[in-house]
Amino acid sequence: MSIRLTRPRAVRPGDRLAIVAPASPFDRGEFDAGIEEVRRLGFEPVFDERVFARRGFVAGAPGLRARALREALTDPSIAGVLCVRGGYGSVQVLPWLDPREIAAARKPIVGYSDITSLLVFITGHGGLVAFHGPTVAGRLGRGERGYDRATFLAALCKATPMGEVGSRSLRTVKPGEAAGPLFGGTLTQLLASLATPFAFDPPDEHVLFLDEVNERPYRLDRMLVQLRLSGLLARASAVIFGELPGCDEPGGTPTAWSVIEDALADFAGPIVTGLPSGHTTGAALTLPLGVQTRVVADDHPRVVIEEAAVEP
Repeated sequence: MSIRLTRPRAVRPGDRLAIVAPASPFDRGEFDAGIEEVRRLGFEPVFDERVFARRGFVAGAPGLRARALREALTDPSIAGVLCVRGGYGSVQVLPWLDPREIAAARKPIVGYSDITSLLVFITGHGGLVAFHGPTVAGRLGRGERGYDRATFLAALCKATPMGEVGSRSLRTVKPGEAAGPLFGGTLTQLLASLATPFAFDPPDEHVLFLDEVNERPYRLDRMLVQLRLSGLLARASAVIFGELPGCDEPGGTPTAWSVIEDALADFAGPIVTGLPSGHTTGAALTLPLGVQTRVVADDHPRVVIEEAAVEP
């Protein structure tokens, strides 16, 4: 099944990017460092005092967070949206959002981890390509140690296919070749969406990207079993795993990779692991969700983004 989501408009040097906090509070020093990196990239970061709101373990009341995002989407002077951090709370914002505003805005929205909830809403309800990429606090604030500048700028600014991404770090679990639109994010958030109005609902023959962090092997296995029983795994033509840092048993065995090999032993398509996007120990790649992607799993595994993520 082929689909074509709407592409956001490309971001250009000098454009204004809204900084929003849909999830958890954040460290002010990390935030300030991230804002400076946005400026170094040639963009103008835009935010107000609402981004610093606190309400227990989230960054302000759900309505407040939603209004900040909706205003960024409807403000014609804003070209794109960067999320400050993940943690928890994005799901609280979803009932307040209007998918028609997202579709009409055609603005790149970037984040990962808990922001997966928002990315699923953008692609599935707004019909818009979204970006599994660095947050302001932590990733952008660490510069080249925290995120991959080349894929960030290619994904958001260039109306051409990104081509191969992250190939040096990839490992083949199951050989083969397949293609389809790329969907996914943090596995915990994808599964938490099920049986809600905002459920992860990718098309048949999609390429599934799964990211996680600090989930012990038995918990990782539990989630993969749920993914299978939900029927979502059967829709995928290929599976790409992130680096899964902290997902090995503290004593060394079992490892996350051994769990994947066992849990997905009868999966029909290719499987690769080690794509450094989202939770990674190094520089995080930016991946466009909703665009045609090819997975080649052989002695030299590669992931190829075959379509542009933005339009002029």
